[in-house]
Amino acid sequence: MKLLLLLVTLLFLATVSTRCQVRFQSIAPTATDNHIRIVHGPHIALYDPAATSRHELVLMIEGTEDLATRMRPIDSCFATMGFHVISIDYLNNVNTVTCRNSTDSSCFDNFRQEINFGTPVSSVVDVDSVNSIVNRFAKLLVYLTAHDPAGGWADFLQGSQPRWERIVVAGHSQGAGHAAYLGKCYRLAGVLMFSGPQDYLKVFDRPAPWQHRKGLTPPARQFAFLHVDDPYNVHFQLADVAAVTGFSAADTTMVLPGQSVHSTRHILLNNLDTKDPHGSTLDPVFVQVWKYMVGL
Repeated sequence: MKLLLLLVTLLFLATVSTRCQVRFQSIAPTATDNHIRIVHGPHIALYDPAATSRHELVLMIEGTEDLATRMRPIDSCFATMGFHVISIDYLNNVNTVTCRNSTDSSCFDNFRQEINFGTPVSSVVDVDSVNSIVNRFAKLLVYLTAHDPAGGWADFLQGSQPRWERIVVAGHSQGAGHAAYLGKCYRLAGVLMFSGPQDYLKVFDRPAPWQHRKGLTPPARQFAFLHVDDPYNVHFQLADVAAVTGFSAADTTMVLPGQSVHSTRHILLNNLDTKDPHGSTLDPVFVQVWKYMVGL
């Protein structure tokens, strides 16, 4: 198995190295609006001019205290598939599971609302509308459209706002929950949840209420990828994903590194032997799984 993983990883790296056409940009959040804070570092934006365009953009949202730049390996892979790709720097310093033991059933709901939109409703995070995920993303798209007109970023804007129907929102860990939350608020091209959400209320023994809310993105466009030994508890994650999508928590399929996925299911599991099961879903050995999740 270790030899197989090594071979798959080397193949992935060789593919990326030969696809030197991928255009990579690193943009300071302050360059898009001087009122936007730099939290950890730059936003990143990628596309491959040589790839056949899918006319869709993947917004990848990283997890707690992670950097946008650390999403570059998976972002590069999506770029070679023909997507425009963005990862944003945002206020992600508070771990989602802060709400797990809360006696306030709206703790997760308010957490997601404030980080995504800057609505002042949460007692555990402090994010204004200027520094919200949605505003940071919108301002970055406006910036890219102005500074890289040949890049085609204008395809994803309507006025100064994102054209959500052309955008796949993906996220890892905390970001998985943000992706799912935005899928409730907008009719997206897709929602991809990696190692999350973590929005399970232990005191009430159920997923946070927002996850049951009827959303605008059809369940058929939503996928989750989890590890069976995730330290955040795969059973909680499965319950959360089931609440978000309406699919049964038991309606899963096991995937293997380096192998294509032949399934119609939307909840994918892996049991990769790794010291970091939570991060396993971002491992390049699962590039075939990522392709399945975006319909390739």
